[in-house]
Amino acid sequence: MHANLTSAASSLLAREFKPEVLLAGNTGIGPYDYVPTRWICITFVTLFAISTVAHLVQAMRFRIWWLFPTAIFCGVSELVGWGARLYSSGAPQALIPFEIQISATITGPTPLIAVNFIILEYVIKMLGARYSRLKPRMYMILFVTSDVISLTIQGVGGATAAMAAGNQKDPTTGGNIMLAGIIMQMVAITLFVILGTEFLYRYASNKPLKAPADDLERHQALSYDLGMDTRMKLSLYAMAFSTICLFIRLVVLFPRLLLDFANPMVR
Repeated sequence: MHANLTSAASSLLAREFKPEVLLAGNTGIGPYDYVPTRWICITFVTLFAISTVAHLVQAMRFRIWWLFPTAIFCGVSELVGWGARLYSSGAPQALIPFEIQISATITGPTPLIAVNFIILEYVIKMLGARYSRLKPRMYMILFVTSDVISLTIQGVGGATAAMAAGNQKDPTTGGNIMLAGIIMQMVAITLFVILGTEFLYRYASNKPLKAPADDLERHQALSYDLGMDTRMKLSLYAMAFSTICLFIRLVVLFPRLLLDFANPMVR
């Protein structure tokens, strides 16, 4: 199965980065095979700018320093990527912005996933670790570590594919590297969703995995009927929505790859 996926990834990138449209003097549309829509690029640049500034203000005001390598880093990456696409809307044959937007938009969302991992750790600490299969700290250690590794793999793969395409070479190696990083990320998110859902189910139904370990957990057990406050619920809703969007992004990142895998005759 992995061999088929790898072959599909190679086939996809071979078509997406066709050497004949990457020649500097070509008279076609350029490496995109289309012209990025200007107003869409402006919209996303504006939205990511607002989001990045908002997270920056929150991080500074409330001293939430872990927002810098996660949400803020994601915003900056997306700004760079969509800024490059905005430039391409006026110069679709330029190779440098094309290469920049490949790496930036592929790796950009990955640090945002770490935000959900960290938020769940705080939620578990507040609601009671006895409902969780893992210790709260383990969520950040395991999942953030896998996120960093996945980000590195995707970044290397994206850069490798972009440089190969820009030099009219076969981008297969870069595509295989990106595929490995995306698969790793999907596995991590799936496990995160399973463990997080189990924790919330056990908390909602008051089915702890173990008895209170100390006075703090005993106090939390006694105050169970108070439930979650509005801010906690909003945080969980936002985390769930964000996780769903990020997972969908991974699934549709290579739609033609999935089509190739389902129908080998296309290759």
